[in-house]
Formats: sequence, structure tokens, C-alpha cells
Amino acid sequence: MSSAADWLTGAGRITGLLAGYTAPVLLFLMARIPLLEREVGADRLARWHAGGGRWLVGLVAVHVLTITWGYALTDGRGPVGEGVRLVFHYPEMIKAALATLIMFGTGAVSARAARRRMSYEAWYYLHLATYLAIALGFGHQLADGADLGGGPERGAWWVLYLGTAALLGWYRLLVPFARDRRHRMRVAEVRPEGPGVVSLFVTGERLDRLGAEAGQFFRLQFRTRELRWAANPYSLSAPPHPHFLRFTVKDVGGHSAAVARLEPGTRLRAEGPYGAFTAGRRREHRVLLLGAGVGITPLRALFESLPGRVTLVQRARRPQDVLFRDELATVATARGAQVHELLGTRAQIGDLGAALRGLVPDLAAHEVYLCGPPAFTDEAGRVLRAAGVRRSRIHCESFEL
Repeated sequence: MSSAADWLTGAGRITGLLAGYTAPVLLFLMARIPLLEREVGADRLARWHAGGGRWLVGLVAVHVLTITWGYALTDGRGPVGEGVRLVFHYPEMIKAALATLIMFGTGAVSARAARRRMSYEAWYYLHLATYLAIALGFGHQLADGADLGGGPERGAWWVLYLGTAALLGWYRLLVPFARDRRHRMRVAEVRPEGPGVVSLFVTGERLDRLGAEAGQFFRLQFRTRELRWAANPYSLSAPPHPHFLRFTVKDVGGHSAAVARLEPGTRLRAEGPYGAFTAGRRREHRVLLLGAGVGITPLRALFESLPGRVTLVQRARRPQDVLFRDELATVATARGAQVHELLGTRAQIGDLGAALRGLVPDLAAHEVYLCGPPAFTDEAGRVLRAAGVRRSRIHCESFEL
């Protein structure tokens, strides 16, 4: 009959293997592979990555607790003493301990409550530490992972990790570097659009070869002292043009605030295009574009180019917060589309579903492109489903990446 020590040790080995397998899969999801970005969508990949990250931290925690407790029972020591012995006497365990601490710390700052209090830049830099944690933990898996054996299982483990590293190196380093050399992008103009909002016009060489579509986004890295170390995601706010790209940026942090101060001629690197929030998802003739805040930016691009009978509804608290009012009116007149503004506080608007049905009477017959802050997209998604819009016909792009 198996003892408690055997059960705990077995649980530790299983959770260790699962954590070791999960880590490269999560990196694979964020490798920015064009096929995945186009067919699945960056927003959905990011949600899978975030959910998997929580499972990974949980698996690592259970692995550490059960393996230490199981060994402690076997050796007749206390859990703390056994933990110290494991860290300082087993090969690669000091690096594994550091990897565990980094992973727990990254998991803590990635929690939704903490994430909302951090700037994108701080979160981005801290999140890069997970790459270091996974690299530090790999040696421990090979040295102490008895279940990997020495044959095909170990070889497959090497292939999994090295293959993922190769994909990351190719799509996140080499491809952006090559595109930077090919397109040589520069800032042409920074144009104010509203309170704390500017449009950024970018020129370059052979921009038509990027293959960008309305609704997609790029990660922009500007060659200035304060911006060169982070690549932030910004959506196209107009259909791509052979000679320029337009992005609209709201001041929500250090990076986006600095964009408004960029000088014409500033060099930048643009990773992308990314995202499946495009016309390729459309299946219905009647389409509703529903956005709030700076979430209107990809919808502005789609409004001009999306086929079908299109209605755009922009949610804002105040009239001065409405973006692209004149542009949208011009496009609506040219293509026979409709534009509505849903203004006021939540209390003033009341039931969002009733407000939308008043603007779009046949709401359930529409396909919906939805973009904006997480609280808005969550509420709007519930309202749309309650109004009869099928879940498969609601396409959401979140700015909480």
C-alpha cells in the first residue's frame, strides 16, 4: 500500500511535469506567429496566455509544496529543513528556487487588481522576467526530473523548449529587425484629436507589402531615449494606405503620453500587423460597430472599409470626448451608413441594452464588432447576448493585453 509520502511525491512529480509542459506552450501563444495572430486573434491568444499563466503558477506552487512535504516524510525531517536541503544540495535547485520566486512575483503583479494599478510599461518589463524564470527552471527539469528518463522523452523535452525558443527568436526578434530595415518607418505628423488623444501618422518604404488590414494593430517602438525599450500596441485608426499608416493614441501612461511629444522624423520599429479583428470575421450583412473611449480607433478604420450595412455607435461620457465626429459623418454620408453617439454617465444612460435597441431596433440580426475598456466590453457583451446576438457573432478586441 502506498504511503502518504509516496502519494505526495507522486503528486509533486506530476504537477512538476505539467508545469514544465505548460511553460513553453504559454510562450508559444505569445510568439506572435502570423497564422495564429490572423486566424485566432491576438486578443484571444492573450486571454489564453493569461488563463494558462494562472494555472502555471498554481501548478508550480503545488509542485513545490507536495514534493517538499513528500521528501520530508520520507527522510523524517520537517518541511522547512527539507526545503533548505533540496535547494542547496540538489543540482540546479538554486536556479529553480530563483525561477519560482520570479514566477510567483510575476503572477502577483499580473493579477487583475494589481494590473489595473500599473502602467503598461511597468507590467511589460516585469512580465519579461518570466522568460528568465523559464530558462532558469529548464536545467532543474533535466537534472532532477526522473520521469523524463534518458531516451525519447528527454529528446522530446529538448525539442519542445528549443523549438519554442526558435519561434520566439524568429518572430519576435529577427522578423521585426528585417521589417525595420525594409520599411524604415518614421513619424510624419502628430495631430491632436481630443482631450489627451493624438493621431500619429507614420510614413515608410513599401508599406503596402506589410499586408495590414483595417482593425489590426502594431506594436510600436520609437527610437527615443524614453521610448526605445518598450513596444506598445496601437491600433490603426484608418484603413492602411500605401504611403502612410495612422494610429490614434490616448494618454493612459508614460509611453502613450510621450507619443504626443514626438517630433516629425523620429524613427520607429513597427511589429505587426497583428490581430483578427478584421473584415475576415464578418458573416452577416448587417454589422454594428460598438466602441467606447479610444476603443473607437479600430472601429473607425473598419467603418470606412467594412462591407455590408454598417452602423457605428460610439459611447462617451461627454460630447468633447467623442473622437472623429466629422470624419465619421463624412464616411457615413459617402457609404450610406449610420453613426450614433451614446453620451452620458452610466446613470444617465440607464439600461445599456434598452439604449442600444433604441438606436439599433433590429439589434439581434446584427454581427457586432466590440472594442473598448474591459468594463465596457464585459457589460456590452452581456447585453448583446441577452438581446439575442449569438456569441459567435460578437467579435471583441480588448485593450487589456
